[in-house]
Amino acid sequence: MSYNSNTQPSRAPQNNALQAKGQANNGKPDDYVYFDRNLKEFSEGAMPKAQSAQLKLEHYYKIAVDSAVERNTRRVELERRLQNESMMSEERKNRQLQQLGKKESNFLRLKRTKLGLDDFRTVKVIGKGAFGEVRLVQKIDTGKIYAMKLLKKDEMLKKDQLAHVRAERDVLAESDSPWVVQLFYSFQDSAHLYLIMEFLPGGDLMTMLIKYDTFSEDVTRFYIAECVLAIEAVHNLGFIHRDIKPDNILIDKDGHIKLSDFGLSTGFHKQHDSSYYQRLLENGGNPPGHGNPSNARNSVMVNSINLTMTNKDQIATWKANRRKLAYSTVGTPDYIAPEIFLQKGYGKACDWWSLGAIMFECLVGYPPFCSENTHETYQKIMQWQNFLAFPDDVHLSREAEDLIRRLITSEDRRLSVEQIKKHYFFYGVDWDTIRRIDAPFVPHLRSITDTSYFPTDELDQTPDYSGADPNAASRDLAFLGYTFKRFPAP
Repeated sequence: MSYNSNTQPSRAPQNNALQAKGQANNGKPDDYVYFDRNLKEFSEGAMPKAQSAQLKLEHYYKIAVDSAVERNTRRVELERRLQNESMMSEERKNRQLQQLGKKESNFLRLKRTKLGLDDFRTVKVIGKGAFGEVRLVQKIDTGKIYAMKLLKKDEMLKKDQLAHVRAERDVLAESDSPWVVQLFYSFQDSAHLYLIMEFLPGGDLMTMLIKYDTFSEDVTRFYIAECVLAIEAVHNLGFIHRDIKPDNILIDKDGHIKLSDFGLSTGFHKQHDSSYYQRLLENGGNPPGHGNPSNARNSVMVNSINLTMTNKDQIATWKANRRKLAYSTVGTPDYIAPEIFLQKGYGKACDWWSLGAIMFECLVGYPPFCSENTHETYQKIMQWQNFLAFPDDVHLSREAEDLIRRLITSEDRRLSVEQIKKHYFFYGVDWDTIRRIDAPFVPHLRSITDTSYFPTDELDQTPDYSGADPNAASRDLAFLGYTFKRFPAP
């Protein structure tokens, strides 16, 4: 007590003095050090470097936290499943938990390993496009076969495709659906982005249509039904594909389909070739750089479509041009819904329009609005009420024609996925088991690297080996977070 009574009076004057100094320094201690936080004092390159470092650190720790959450989720799910296995011995349960632990360790080791182009051997180039190419490759250490999609970074930046590139990577990374091409790895170097996906040796639906012209209604029913389930799977992931066409419907070794090429999916603020079609709208429907529309072929009358497109030579010419369009920057608008061109917003229904156009082509031999050039095709799609016509020389059942008309119609009247499944064209389809039944066409493969169902003879087999760009480091921030490795490691 005496200690407190003696010391208390002596501390009070000191406290009062410190409080007075603090008030004089705006509440800060007397030894507070002031820093000038004026950003103008920094050099021009300092701020971008600081922002880059901040984003990289945020990404690093986000990935670390997300990975830990995913590991814990997998452990909890396995433990929950094992608890429900009343017939399984405790020893076997523990063995499965240990196996998961080994898988997780191997996966962490794989994630620390940096993949690159040198880890894969190119077998053949199986596709080329405006932004890169697709190769059949073999992973050197495991010998496994994959399809490698290369995308040129400079083209992605030049064509403002960043949102599309990331959308494709995100769809493939998030999907475990049997209806979507599986992504195993994604990585990048200074010149390219790389997607390592499963190789589907059956080619694509466009190649089959070019070869066989038309399908029977039974064969069409099979492929369209599988497409319905594939599109539904994409929609359930929260994405809209927006580029459903025969080129993007691939066929696996058993003859069943999977969707690919999600480069335009969910790109709501980046319309497909929007500036080009916007100019068409602004010019009253005339293609940019063209004169009076009377100089073009008259495509106003429905009869002119029938007369032109029922000629086998003309159809062959259109299909040859169709293949070239698949490799071009413009692409083909044959399967794109009109609301996408209007740039006024659209929803999942745009994919069902595309499916209707594909169904029409399967049964008739060409898409409903195809023309000799993309400008006329666009105009016909925008005036679809005047140009949707079924040729007299092709017999379709009432069910088939009705389904097509309920898909190729205004957005508000288009069928939903539930209504499509209940349509009488699909009478007898078992939606739950269709992927387990025999497909109408099963590719005959000579080896695991058989590419006979791809038009490789038309392609330059010189792989793209663009040199490294010394200025790439400054732009790589745009592709931050592109790397992906699937669990479990294939």
